[in-house]
Amino acid sequence: MNRLRYNEKIEEKIREKLSRMTIEEKVWQMGMVPSNLFVDEKGNFIKDKADEIFKGYSIGGFQDLRFEPEKNIDLIKEIQDYIINNTSPGIPAIVVGETLHGYLSPKATIFPQVIGLGSTWNTRLVQDIAEAAAKEARAAGTTLANSPDLDLARDPRWGRVEETFGEDPYLVTQMGLSIVRGMQGDMNRDRSEMIISSIKHYVAHSSPEGGVNIGPVAAGERQLRELYLKPFAAAIQEGGALAVMPAYSELDGIPVHASEFLLTEILRNELGFMGMTIADYGAIHMLYRVHKVAESPQAAGRLAVKAGMDFEAGNIHCYGDNLIELVKKGEVPEEIIDTAVTRILRVKYLAGIMDNPYGSLEKAKKYYGCEKHKQLALDAARESIVLLKNQNNILPLDKNLKSVAVIGPVADRGELGDYSLPNDDVVTPLAGIKAVLPNDCKINYAKGCGLWEMDRSGFEESIEAARNSEVAIVVLGETSIKAYGMGWGRETDDVILCGEGYDRSDISLPGLQHQLAEEIIKTGTPTILVLINGRPITLGDLNDSAAAILEAWYPGQEGGTAIAEVLFGDVNPSGRLTISFPKESGQIPVYYNHKPSARGYYKKPGTPEKPGRDYVFCDTEPMYPFGYGLSYTTFEYSNLKIDIQNLKEKNEINISVSVKNTGKREGKEVVQLYVNDIVSSVTTPVRELKGFTKISLLPGEEKQVVFNLPLKELALIDRNMKPVVEPGEFEVFVGDLKAAFKI
Repeated sequence: MNRLRYNEKIEEKIREKLSRMTIEEKVWQMGMVPSNLFVDEKGNFIKDKADEIFKGYSIGGFQDLRFEPEKNIDLIKEIQDYIINNTSPGIPAIVVGETLHGYLSPKATIFPQVIGLGSTWNTRLVQDIAEAAAKEARAAGTTLANSPDLDLARDPRWGRVEETFGEDPYLVTQMGLSIVRGMQGDMNRDRSEMIISSIKHYVAHSSPEGGVNIGPVAAGERQLRELYLKPFAAAIQEGGALAVMPAYSELDGIPVHASEFLLTEILRNELGFMGMTIADYGAIHMLYRVHKVAESPQAAGRLAVKAGMDFEAGNIHCYGDNLIELVKKGEVPEEIIDTAVTRILRVKYLAGIMDNPYGSLEKAKKYYGCEKHKQLALDAARESIVLLKNQNNILPLDKNLKSVAVIGPVADRGELGDYSLPNDDVVTPLAGIKAVLPNDCKINYAKGCGLWEMDRSGFEESIEAARNSEVAIVVLGETSIKAYGMGWGRETDDVILCGEGYDRSDISLPGLQHQLAEEIIKTGTPTILVLINGRPITLGDLNDSAAAILEAWYPGQEGGTAIAEVLFGDVNPSGRLTISFPKESGQIPVYYNHKPSARGYYKKPGTPEKPGRDYVFCDTEPMYPFGYGLSYTTFEYSNLKIDIQNLKEKNEINISVSVKNTGKREGKEVVQLYVNDIVSSVTTPVRELKGFTKISLLPGEEKQVVFNLPLKELALIDRNMKPVVEPGEFEVFVGDLKAAFKI
């Protein structure tokens, strides 16, 4: 839906239901329970357990079931029928699942991790992926997904960077809107194929103290409004998101799940949100257990519900009987309960759950494993890969090579990223390379070392493989959580290096991977590095010594095919970074849209050989900046023009530029528009992304790109915390061109 609108027929149904519900029936609509409390490991529904847990009341929701689709569909139907026929008042439950980069369930399509989807800069492709994931989820009976993640990746030490679209609020806004629209659609969408979008983590979760997950966030209201709120505001006001999941963290001293300012004043009164708030798992209990702002779970429930939390997720620790008792004691007005339940029922009606809470075997057969979704995964992997370095145009490689070394601890692993399940159909980089090369090409594979272990015993085999090959492809990176059961993360035997709760103080290559790459390069064999990871990696001297570097992120089930196609020229890389890569961990934060005073005053960068200022032994510039990425062709920008004639009539500025493919092969270019407010009443960033589009050009082809820049995009947050467009001069940057205009 383009925007969540008031529907009087639905509101009348809700009022009628509420008038007949007891306080117990109402409160039990305000929580979910883990499905493994009443479903055994073999997928059998245990009615006696359900009777004990549900206590005769219709539960608000339960966790989805991670069996194969056919089993899920039958089991969810059995549970929903039990709720409708054996509990009061017989209201079907929301089935909560995950679709971060594909539906988290066996046999579902696994797309590139979100940081990779952002690197495509292709909003249409991302929307198609969200729609595909929604169709697979809803076919299995899941009706709500905790997606998209609208956090800004401002600290690459944070393990959840991989779940984000990047560091910039405008890009995250556009990608987030694509996900919401793909999952929920508009009011004409078949409700049986849509899924509720629960946008997360509201708000500023991604800047924790020290980069450690769930750490305090020190941002004030200005940063909140300048940066972190923007994607959420758009997802609600333009995308019509039906659910909001707040952050675990505290913001400026107040845990978000207990913040009336964030959950009521801003979310409801300012942004006009009419959907439901759903707690992150265990987050309300954390008010008591972690944040220490409540003396008991019941007190935590009181704080949360009064702040505006409608729905307790994960398990009912603080609502349920605790909340019922608070209402009966007069400590929580029943009106607050009525308001929360109204929002939950509104979402159930709008999502079609009240009419059809089941999955569909017919649709599961249609969508699971279908060629269209597989092709989407491959297209996304192709467009997500970023070419960081290509010395002397060594890439693309010639397929007529007689020998190729494939080396590294990630070369023969199907790394998918957090919120995914193991998948036997994943194409590894090694498998992809083997498939693209002729049979007479000798592939010399060697693991070399582990991901993190300090064991050099595999070095010699790898060095020998490189010496006996015409080129060496070294695949390095990190592993992430990838095994989930019916409950929370069930980890593999590996040490996890990235993902939720896996933060790093040093973001260089872990273990002996850097040393392995150095030894391969020393053989003199041209060496290409392929990075498979969920956050920026500092490369040190490898950045200078490697012949080429590809950033592939966690590229999804078809990732190995896409990597091979890029390496050997079947695909021209078109990914662009959505997060800046620091040279050293000590540069963090190093995001591009910094304030004028943020990257040094003295401008005398130092080196180990010649100390200087601002950093004594380094400069303040990133290794690779936001928006960066190379191609196998070249593009030329010209004729940058600014037209302000529509300013008074349409409140927009028209900016046009010509882009020409000056190379010898077809390629895709991401045209990026940046703006700088030269002089302002409060400090503003040195430049801010305000538009982008991805175009495809044949050799010699030229296209004109037009950006219609809304005047509101030039607003700053003034000293009264209000958005204001101030008259003055603005700079515009597109490609290597710059122009200015006044308003």
